[in-house]
Amino acid sequence: MLVTSPATEDNAPRLGGGYAWFIWSLAAISFGYAFFHRVTPSVMVSDLMTEFAIGGAMLGSLSALYFYPYVLLQVPLGAMLETFGTRRLLSAALCLAAAGSFLFGTAESLEAAYIGRILIGIGSSVGFLGSLALASTWFPAHRFAFLAGLSMFTAMASGMAAQAPLAYFIEAHGWRSSLMVLGTMGMVLAVLVFLFVRNRPLQNAQVSAGQVKDGQVNDGQVKVGQEWAKLGTALRGAFASRDVWKMAFVAATMAGPMLVIGGLWGTPYLMVAYDLPRPEAAFFMSLLLLGWAVGAPFSGWMSDRIGRRKPILIAGCLLVSVLLAIIFIVPGLPFWLVQILLVLTGLSGGAMTACFGLVRDVMPPAIAGASTGIVNSATVASGAILQPLVGLALDLQWDGTVSDGARQYAAADYRFAFLLILATAVAGLVTAFRLRETPMA
Repeated sequence: MLVTSPATEDNAPRLGGGYAWFIWSLAAISFGYAFFHRVTPSVMVSDLMTEFAIGGAMLGSLSALYFYPYVLLQVPLGAMLETFGTRRLLSAALCLAAAGSFLFGTAESLEAAYIGRILIGIGSSVGFLGSLALASTWFPAHRFAFLAGLSMFTAMASGMAAQAPLAYFIEAHGWRSSLMVLGTMGMVLAVLVFLFVRNRPLQNAQVSAGQVKDGQVNDGQVKVGQEWAKLGTALRGAFASRDVWKMAFVAATMAGPMLVIGGLWGTPYLMVAYDLPRPEAAFFMSLLLLGWAVGAPFSGWMSDRIGRRKPILIAGCLLVSVLLAIIFIVPGLPFWLVQILLVLTGLSGGAMTACFGLVRDVMPPAIAGASTGIVNSATVASGAILQPLVGLALDLQWDGTVSDGARQYAAADYRFAFLLILATAVAGLVTAFRLRETPMA
């Protein structure tokens, strides 16, 4: 039951008002914290290979262990947030992420690092869906896609901080110290969320939470068993929908380049292809995330404004496919052009946020939360699948060169492995034309 202080409707927090922005911002920052964790391995590649004596495939698996629990939890979380609320779920999840940070940062064996990374993935799973849940209850419906884009903006800004700034920190203090700092930040954020986040404005919360008087619960409160039954019904309905799976696949193929290139393999590629030191390569790879940071809220705002989602998604998929083809296939590109192409790829991929608006437009309200969970799960699954596959492709191309205990791959090896990402992007473009759309009123 949501606990609220005595208040009247006149002094209750206003829909879309200052307090709404404050609590939504805490959830968005939580997603940013999760995303920071998601991409940190990209600037630790050589450190982790040396520390645990592993190659590309195993490093990809270690990084992807963040994604596996994240993916599995998205679908039930989408429904659970609507059923049980954001506050407790998000604060508990942040505590788990912090614990995983401490464990990973002190790991003396690969197995301990695996467990730490898994805990980080579990704890990171609530942030984005929590921000969407609060956006849907604290803001007017016509702002939903824009707020989804702003959540992505926060995540991409955090991802940029996990590139060059984190690389400089690691150079100065080591990769373990960075995880200790992240663990502390997670605990502080968990406390703030628990203290200040409320699931919905007071006047609505009173209706949904029910009233207790003289130890009796009124008819407005739904019993726990009924809540779980409602959750099961929502999950079954979402899983049975072909429209949900089409939207999920499109979102996954648009997120794949950002998660695989920006999240792990892009920085070492730039180091090899253009002979850059790690901090500099990380900075330029963050341009991909910069593009996402701008493209996500802009695409959400544009789709809200025109009342359409499908044209935005088709255009985004087309541009991502073309830009990736240029980067991966055309040899000898000048570095200045690669920088521009990275920004444009991020801008185009950011259109993925329109998928979340499309879910709210197309799916019945009773299963919208579970459907959103499936779509978000698929976006993260693209990283879980493609990161180790790209690492495996690199290992297959590896010529045996080792430096400071870490395998060294040629630029051509990276471009060959990245063709896997291009193939999925083209498949997403084909699927985007088959999406069903109900224009907004």
